[in-house]
Amino acid sequence: MILVEETQPLDEDLPVAALRAWLRLGSGFELAPAPEEDRALAGFLRAAILTIEGRTGKVLLRRSYRMVLDDWRDRMGHPLPLAPVHRLDGVSIEDGAGRAREIDPAQYELVPDTQRPLLRPRGAMLPQVPRLGRVSVRFVAGFGEVWEDVPADLAQAAIMLAGRYYEDRGLGGPQIALPVQVSALIERWRSVRVLGGRGAGARR
Repeated sequence: MILVEETQPLDEDLPVAALRAWLRLGSGFELAPAPEEDRALAGFLRAAILTIEGRTGKVLLRRSYRMVLDDWRDRMGHPLPLAPVHRLDGVSIEDGAGRAREIDPAQYELVPDTQRPLLRPRGAMLPQVPRLGRVSVRFVAGFGEVWEDVPADLAQAAIMLAGRYYEDRGLGGPQIALPVQVSALIERWRSVRVLGGRGAGARR
């Protein structure tokens, strides 16, 4: 599986002000935040958000993705790797010669789930993928468009982790292990990494 993130949140969508307050930057002074500092804080937030999303499989701010597969895991329903999925934007199948065709949306549907959303056929099975072909699934995932849509515990975890990254700058980069407080905040959102689908075997 190849998973491509096709859009990213803008800097203005990130909780830079909340991170600044958490770090107590400029408290007690009448100085306006410097643009360079805000860009640096946004970078720490992006790193923290990606780390938390990687640990939980949950997308905090809504973005577009493209999943590319050699074949379905199960033609009766293929699990999507991220949650929550907001909508499906399309499914296309490419043959071995590189020719792609768009699948009629009436042939499939999204089954929402907080842990393992599913792409499910409306009929008996998902369309067959030709030998040496591949299938692309385009979808939008994330809790919402703005930071206020992110669950409070995940939002706080991201700010705390970004604060740790800020404090660790110049020390050889952030540590691999998450701070205990951050791990506790994201624990209930962690996905159980099992097969993720009913079928196990690949066609090839």
